[in-house]
Amino acid sequence: MDEQTRTLTAAERLDWLRLIRSENVGPRTFLKLLERFGTPAAALAALPELAKRGGRAKPIVICPKAVAERELEAADRLGAVALASCEGAYPRALAAIDDAPPILYVRGNASLLGKSTIAMVGARNASVNGRNLARRLAADLGRAGMVVASGLARGIDTAAHEGALASGTVAAVAGGVDNIYPPENERLYNEIVAMGCVVSEMPPGTQPQASHFPRRNRIVSGMALGVVVLEASLKSGSLITARLAKEQGREVFAVPGHPMDPRAQGPNDLIRHGATLTESATDITNVLSDLLRRPLAEAKRPDFTGAKPAVPTDSELAKARAVLVESLGPSPVTVDLLIRECQLSASVVSLVLLELELAGRLERLPGNQVSLLA
Repeated sequence: MDEQTRTLTAAERLDWLRLIRSENVGPRTFLKLLERFGTPAAALAALPELAKRGGRAKPIVICPKAVAERELEAADRLGAVALASCEGAYPRALAAIDDAPPILYVRGNASLLGKSTIAMVGARNASVNGRNLARRLAADLGRAGMVVASGLARGIDTAAHEGALASGTVAAVAGGVDNIYPPENERLYNEIVAMGCVVSEMPPGTQPQASHFPRRNRIVSGMALGVVVLEASLKSGSLITARLAKEQGREVFAVPGHPMDPRAQGPNDLIRHGATLTESATDITNVLSDLLRRPLAEAKRPDFTGAKPAVPTDSELAKARAVLVESLGPSPVTVDLLIRECQLSASVVSLVLLELELAGRLERLPGNQVSLLA
């Protein structure tokens, strides 16, 4: 195990889970809390006062120890592993994104998460030709040494998993790792658990909701070196995955289609805007060859031992809070711009933003942006 990773103790894993399951704590806030307080235990202890200072009237809800214990026990009964983003077995590429799930449940062969991965996504109402091409591409990419990730949805996702079963495939799901959706993929789900692995950030037993799917999509793209899009309308969720891939610094590949087919509009538009035109696995491996020849760069993982930022005085915080609330609005602004324009230290701004977020008054967005909630 390298110096950037560590294996959590049982007590640390429980605190880690309790923190991400507490009210108003999302993945980005989780990391900010660890940067500020060093450990999840210290962050949990600080939550009530932080939320109060941010203007919250009623106490913030902290995940009870018993609730977190039951969640971990449910995963254990399934044979699922709860990986923390600081641990060596956690996918390195996924750990590098700014909203990586602090806890990722894995059911099946977790060793696949350490291999070079390519994501494949596309239309649920895919054509016969599209599904056949997806199976062939996935099989060819597997023979080239890559693991294929997708979302277990109907159509292209299903075909991609089927093509890569023998070589290794990862299914990121929107519900819990024990939730089979769509139901007709039960056989495929069981085969993936036996030969590949299923991952999710949601608690076991969770039924997927509409809001869960974009979060699932950023896991699909985040664990991969690139994303391949086959057949997708302009309003398809697959294009959300492609957009997330670009934001995460991943390569985007698209299979062109006939202009008269609405399912070709998404890939054709991606190619028009710079995606790699893809007709075979070679088109993908040629672009990724440099990345495939060298080990994945280690992600910056949460540091338990780093020096904590200096604690500002109450008067400093009060003044900074007034300035920042006045400067913020519903339109997103980068934290760096706030620091410059408000002429405040990064440490003070970081702490006040944490207070506001835990009070439910602030939203964190991609690109280190924040906005004030109404």
